[in-house]
Amino acid sequence: MKLTQRIVLNAFVVATVLMAIVLVTVERRVTERVRAEGPIAGATSAQSSDEMLAAIRRDIVIAGFAALLVGVVLAQVLARPVARPIEELRDVARGLAAGDLTQRPSHEIAGGEVGDLADALRLLAEQLDARLQLLHAEEALLVALTESLNEGVAAVDARQRVVRINETGRQLLRLKEPVPFPADYLPRERMLREALAAALAGTIAAPSEIRVDDRTLSLTARPLPDGGAVLALYDLTPVRRLEAVRRDFVANVSHELRTPLTVIGGFVETLQDEQLPPELRTQFLQMVDASVRRMQRIVDDLLDLSRIESGGWLPNPIELDVAVLAAEIIAPLERPAAAKGVALHVEIAPGAERVYADPTAARQILTNLAENALRHTPTGSVTLLASPAEGGVWIGVRDTGVGIGAEHLPRIFERFYRADPARSREAGGTGLGLSIVRHLTEAHGGRVRADSTLHVGTTIQAWLPKAESGTETEPVAGS
Repeated sequence: MKLTQRIVLNAFVVATVLMAIVLVTVERRVTERVRAEGPIAGATSAQSSDEMLAAIRRDIVIAGFAALLVGVVLAQVLARPVARPIEELRDVARGLAAGDLTQRPSHEIAGGEVGDLADALRLLAEQLDARLQLLHAEEALLVALTESLNEGVAAVDARQRVVRINETGRQLLRLKEPVPFPADYLPRERMLREALAAALAGTIAAPSEIRVDDRTLSLTARPLPDGGAVLALYDLTPVRRLEAVRRDFVANVSHELRTPLTVIGGFVETLQDEQLPPELRTQFLQMVDASVRRMQRIVDDLLDLSRIESGGWLPNPIELDVAVLAAEIIAPLERPAAAKGVALHVEIAPGAERVYADPTAARQILTNLAENALRHTPTGSVTLLASPAEGGVWIGVRDTGVGIGAEHLPRIFERFYRADPARSREAGGTGLGLSIVRHLTEAHGGRVRADSTLHVGTTIQAWLPKAESGTETEPVAGS
């Protein structure tokens, strides 16, 4: 029932009671007076005093009901201005309670107690809105901070529910469930469970390492004031991988240098024999020279790799003619290729005639690929090829050599990695050529790819940017 209706109903009840009281009082007094004074003057002989009293009562009742109706109408009219602002304040309060902080009392409600109530409600709504906006801003800042972290962060409340987790944490823990979700959904890793239980109990556990699938994670668990806990996760996988690469690198360098050093040491000891025939002395000196040159190549390649990886070398690209570049690479390889019975070819597809690259780097890329192919091709052919690609050109080498097993292909661009170590060292490779190719290509914004079949052959290519019109051209081939 609306407020206006309640006011009118209450007014009607009060008016009815008052009217009844008035009617009873008036009737009693009129009756007493009529009976005291005798018949009413002007009445006919047939009219008795009782009939006159009945008529008077009827007139009083009619007049009373008429007055009552008029009062009800007036109450309706007078109650509407009073009830309307109160009903509006009620609707505004309900809207605020439902979370709609845009609700405000109209400024038409002014003056009196109702106006004061409207002002207080308006101030309350504005303060609630301001505080809610502040909470939203703090929430957005917290989300932005946690999402920008490289570490995974997860908050667990006292009811053991994950109530907050950033995207890095989801990726590290392989979680997709929307928050909140039970902590039982976390990986069932023993050290993770123990650290979380300790933090929920208010104990600060020492950082630990855990394994989640193929990742190694650093885990720190800390208790929260409300009885919950926060988990901090850092991906140690790249660090552990780099440590393994460093160990492999040290072992590989030591092994690569130990072989020629052993050869040199043995021959030096032999050469100290004054009775050694001159022809053997010459032969041993040549072997020492070959070992020294091999060590020099390894050191030079390592220095090149270090310079590229550290940013000490940046490409200075110009427009290069791929056909001219291929001819320069093939020329010094013709004699060793002919000695092995390997044919050299060049295939340049339309649209792949020019690249935009550093000339020294482009030559080294093709040289390393061609020499590597020739070393692993006992017979058949080695082809320098170029084909167009989106925004660039694939340049590379295809051979009909021994091929590479599929299990080795993903790692052939690593330093010192060899699919067949014995054959590679026997052929004279340093194990760094393909790694240099990859780094030089990536310095141009490109990438490398390899395809091979055992006993059929191998194709290794590097993507270089395509030359556009107006780019600087290398002035002299071979300069």
